[in-house]
Amino acid sequence: MKKIAVVILNWNGAKLLKEFLPSVVKYSQEGTVYVIDNASTDESLLVLKEDFPSVQIIQNKENFGFAQGYNKGLQNIEEEIYCLVNSDIEVTENWLTPILSHFEQHPNTAIIQPKILDYKKKTHFEYAGAGGGFIDKFGYPYCRGRIFDTIEEDNGQYNNTRKIFWASGACFFIRKNVFRELKGFDTDFFAHQEEIDLCWRSFNRSYDTFYCGQSTVYHLGGGTLSSSNPRKTFLNFRNSLLMLTKNLPIQTLLFILFGRLILDGIAGIQLLFKGKLKHFISILKAHFSFYALFFKTVKKRKSTNKAHYYHKASIVYDYFIKNSTIFANKN
Repeated sequence: MKKIAVVILNWNGAKLLKEFLPSVVKYSQEGTVYVIDNASTDESLLVLKEDFPSVQIIQNKENFGFAQGYNKGLQNIEEEIYCLVNSDIEVTENWLTPILSHFEQHPNTAIIQPKILDYKKKTHFEYAGAGGGFIDKFGYPYCRGRIFDTIEEDNGQYNNTRKIFWASGACFFIRKNVFRELKGFDTDFFAHQEEIDLCWRSFNRSYDTFYCGQSTVYHLGGGTLSSSNPRKTFLNFRNSLLMLTKNLPIQTLLFILFGRLILDGIAGIQLLFKGKLKHFISILKAHFSFYALFFKTVKKRKSTNKAHYYHKASIVYDYFIKNSTIFANKN
């Protein structure tokens, strides 16, 4: 058995598989390539069987979404390291080599992310992950190479290997034993920010998450939900609140949650003034869904939650008030 499993979760993505799977198969000889199919109704399975006979297929009985879809499919995969790859990722030659080397040399590293560049504009970082993820005191995620909507050009400024707080689910390496110890992704999230929650739980158990700038992939982005989709707004706002409730230290939980609810309200009002009524309603729905799940989420808390999780006290303040839009200039 090979050491690493390269695993793609697919749902009705036949077109993406045709375009992006060839690079994954070509440049992943160190591992075994799997596709977990979330009960697709398009020609995905036919494409896999006819065009990619070397790829192992795992079929889920229904569309479980990102979180539960991976949880169920990965139960059948026994390689030591999982590499979870979006179906709209193009990989590059030798992309696995530095990742495997880092895992071998650093036993406390549980999670790794490569450099993620934009498939449509390969000179620039991609929104989902960029040069490695961080989080502020109020749970707002940002990256080296991307803060809110400001995307940096890749000039080699993040070619290093360094510890980060969260790794992007677009291309996410994790040790099998840690994934199973943490019981995988939280299925209440369905999709969006479940990887940040998993990294936070890993952090609370004193594992390390790293970014490896010597490995590069290109991400198309928006393959499932675009930023203009109100469903994405709902999931991001709801799941961020769930994540804070699960992982914040008890002494700051209520204060941070209260502050975040106020900031969400301000964001909602701004969307309303911009004429984005559906997104405003999505934030309201996100809050009501969060309230409905609050006590269930509280039960998931652990006594090991750490206080020093954030990199900046408020990325909102830094970005919108201090005009600090570039990670490299201020860190």
